[in-house]
Amino acid sequence: MTQATHMLDDVTGIILAGGRSSRFGSDKLAVDIDGRTMLQHAIDAVAVVAPRIVVVLAPDADPPPPSALDDRLSFVHDPTPFEGPLAGLAAGLDAVRTSIALVAAGDMPRMVPVVLQRLASTAGPDRHAVNLEVPRRFQPLPMAISVEAARVAVAALLRTDERSLRALLRDLGASSIPAPVWLSLDPGGATITDIDRPADLRT
Repeated sequence: MTQATHMLDDVTGIILAGGRSSRFGSDKLAVDIDGRTMLQHAIDAVAVVAPRIVVVLAPDADPPPPSALDDRLSFVHDPTPFEGPLAGLAAGLDAVRTSIALVAAGDMPRMVPVVLQRLASTAGPDRHAVNLEVPRRFQPLPMAISVEAARVAVAALLRTDERSLRALLRDLGASSIPAPVWLSLDPGGATITDIDRPADLRT
């Protein structure tokens, strides 16, 4: 039975899209997949759950072409090039006005909205960060975070030159949605598929 999805009023999506695409060999977020760019696929999935979406771009990047979601999108830029996902998240959090942020990467074009909804609805005042359990590896994205707690934790980590999302989830005391739970909604595990190389598009 397929679970229905709906937007959550107190959630803002943050799409991290400021990477250098070094392993892909070109701007992977602009690659066409079934008539939409990779980035647009990520935006569309998050838009099912989040009424507003903040896209974090590289410092010199132009916003993507117009889309039907433009009235729900805002764009911010990393303050310095390629400082890592934690710095990009800090820039995105500055633009958020809700209590929960649903964070994903622009190179995750196959996310399943019902899984994103489960993440976003699980985070809250008593659960500052939620990610997905993946056997035998740590999976930081997508994740849902309490915005105020995350702002404090991100600022503290950046002051120590820490740049990883793993450290943020650790400091926020993240809990994970068990693999059997979210995989019952996404049996193929498409939600955690990211595209690093052209060959990944064929898997």
